[in-house]
Formats: sequence, C-alpha cells, structure tokens
Amino acid sequence: MAKRVLLAAPRSFCAGVDRAIEIVERLLEQHGPPIYVRHQIVHNDHVVRRLERLGAVFVDSEEEVPSGAICLRVVDAVCPLVSKVHAEARRYADTGHLVALVGHADHVEVIGTKGERPDAIVVVESPEDAERLDIDGKPLAVISQTTLSLDDVASTVQVLEQRFGGLRRPAADDICYATQNRQDAVKQLADEATLILVIGSETSSNAQRLVEVAQIAGADAALIDGESTLDPELLDGHTTVGLTAGASTPEELVQAVLARLAALGYDEVEEVTVAREDVQFRLPREVAAP
Repeated sequence: MAKRVLLAAPRSFCAGVDRAIEIVERLLEQHGPPIYVRHQIVHNDHVVRRLERLGAVFVDSEEEVPSGAICLRVVDAVCPLVSKVHAEARRYADTGHLVALVGHADHVEVIGTKGERPDAIVVVESPEDAERLDIDGKPLAVISQTTLSLDDVASTVQVLEQRFGGLRRPAADDICYATQNRQDAVKQLADEATLILVIGSETSSNAQRLVEVAQIAGADAALIDGESTLDPELLDGHTTVGLTAGASTPEELVQAVLARLAALGYDEVEEVTVAREDVQFRLPREVAAP
C-alpha cells in the first residue's frame, strides 16, 4: 500500500510571528548588534538561535540590559491580537468587573495580560478552576489566551456561564484566526491520517494544542522539533500521516521533515487546505520603512 503524507494548510508562521521576527531583524539592520529582546520573540528554538546568531540577545528582565543598549528605547513587538486581549482586560477591569482569564498561568502571554490589572484578573486554567472560582459579588467578564484549544476554552466558559450567567465577553473571540485555522486543518487531517506529526518546540502553546486537537479527533499524534527528532518507529503501522506546524515554526522545518518522510517511503504528498490566510499587520513606526 502506498505511503502518503497529508500536509495541512495553513501551517507554520502566522502574521503576528512574521511581524515580530521582522521587527528584530530590522532593528539589527538599523542599529547593528546587539539588540536586546525581553523573552523569546517567538516560541521556537530554531528561530531564537538564528536571531541570536544575527546578534539578538534574549533576556528575562530589563535589568539584564546594559545601560544605553537598544531595548531601553522600547519597541513593542507584541502581536496585535494579543494587544487586543490586553485592551479588553483593562476595559473590563476599569469598569468594575472581575476578569476571568482562561489560559495557562505560567504562559508568558497570560503573565503579560494579568499584569495589565493584576488585582482584578484571575487566571482560570480549567473547568475545575471555574467550579472553584469565587467572584465575591462582582460582575464577571471572560477573556482568553489566544493560543488555546477552542474546545478547552468552550468547556471552561460553559462552567462559568452555568455558575454565574450574564458573562461579559468580547464581541470577537480571543482565539486568534491562525490558531483556529491550524486546529481546523488538524481536525480535517484526522479524517484520514492515523498519525499526525506537529512540528514545534516544547515551549509553543499553540503547537501543544495541535497535538491535543489531533488526539481528541481520534488520531495518534506527536510533537517533533524537526527532522532530526523524527523517530521512524513513530510511523510503524501508519500508511497515511498528517503533517502540520505550529504558528511559530518556520516553513523550512516542514520541508526538511517532508524530505525525511520521503526518505522513509512517504513520498506521496497531498496538501489539505481549510483556509487562505492573507492577514498582514503593520510594523511599528520605529522600524517601518520611510
């Protein structure tokens, strides 16, 4: 029987990741290295190492930046869709709401959002957390981390609605378009593929969620960092393999994994497209071309 690969589309970089990387690259071109960046610009080890080779220095705190270095003149590389969630958090908190932030407490996006109004925002990680939440008589608003599984958010919010009713929610869902498209593609792959490989780093929340979505859809699934971590034994018993990549994973890793799969006999490739993405975000004025 022929062995084949179903290749998800969309996959790999989203507009927010493209923008963030371009900001760092332009700052390096304009000012020369080193450029100091607070936290990893995207959650992918390959991207971070490439930028480090170009002269980016990633730090956990501004206190690690030498006096006078680029970074003390701050350039905001936050994805505009995450900035939207920050604005929602401020708006709800400033109108007297307790804000339930559905997400993972240790994720940097959630830490940043909670930091907008720490006394008025409580992180809710699961339906179990939602069952235990005490709102102390305040009206409740709900926002979410942008890279979660749609199903995870829905199950947690459902508990909150059952307990408290009348939740204030943003007009548009907080789960970003790229997260939703990549999850929809994985679900479609799972209609035929019995194994789905997700390319991404362990630190990538959206890549981790793609693995979970594949498993819930009934496929075996594994997170791999690239072609070098693809264990051939993973493929045993699978003639149709799905392949996708998280929104912070470069496309060249996808092509390298495809080549590795071809060498292992999976040389028939069919692209499965669920959406076309043409979103572009404007660069901040500090790095925009004149």
